[in-house]
Amino acid sequence: MLLKMDRRKFLTYMGCGCCGVVLNACTTAPITERRQLKIIPEAKLNAQAAEIYEKIKKKEKMSNDLKSLNEIKEIGKKMENSIAEYFQREKLNDPTVNFDWEYILIDNKKVRNAWCMPGGKIAVYTGILDVTKNTNGLAAIMGHEIAHAVAKHSVERASRGTLINISTQIIDIASGGKLSQVNRTTGMNTVGLLSQLGIMNPFNRKQESEADYLGMIFSSLSGYDIRETVKIWERMKEFNKGKAPPEFMSTHPSADNRIKKINEWTNEIILDYPPIKV
Repeated sequence: MLLKMDRRKFLTYMGCGCCGVVLNACTTAPITERRQLKIIPEAKLNAQAAEIYEKIKKKEKMSNDLKSLNEIKEIGKKMENSIAEYFQREKLNDPTVNFDWEYILIDNKKVRNAWCMPGGKIAVYTGILDVTKNTNGLAAIMGHEIAHAVAKHSVERASRGTLINISTQIIDIASGGKLSQVNRTTGMNTVGLLSQLGIMNPFNRKQESEADYLGMIFSSLSGYDIRETVKIWERMKEFNKGKAPPEFMSTHPSADNRIKKINEWTNEIILDYPPIKV
């Protein structure tokens, strides 16, 4: 009886505490106004990202293709300025105000990728240049990656992961350790796998779709032709033909779904978010 009372008290305290954290941490994503949960300090993630970025710069081979690097920096600078100007004109808080923008080009033809860390630390791999083909294509990829940082997706993922871990522990205590028993019986983190497939993967796909949408907006505001965006993902689909996992197992939308949505958004974005003159 005493153990049950203690458990109830514990769950009451934890439940109230979690509700307080959640209520105080609810914000919205820029432009899309999607509700977000952010309980991890952004400044902490930005500082960690900057440290990792410096290590990557030392570990990876930097490309000597100065023409492409300068193009990346030029696109980045245009996006920096147009994003800041857009939020200023709309009288909204600029989500990039604390960013320390930086751009590198990593010499690796086997990697068709680019990324943007929290705080505006961007890397492009030379392999993705075979997909982008031109300036508008490169802007499409960079807009997508910058959108992840602008929308604070890393902060949101870290916060959600923390909340899931806390919730799982609370449920395990409330159930008398039944979740732990399931993991021991199966010999694997079954609960974690189900959380990944049922919660985190769909959530990550939602973020990827949002980054597609916001990235097209940022590219359009910066004066680039976003009609090239759909061509990028068509080329990417060809490169990944037969290699992509089923959508429910992936953190990214399927190529077909991605292309469908981009086609639906293109004309609307061109009309609603014309180039900004800074």
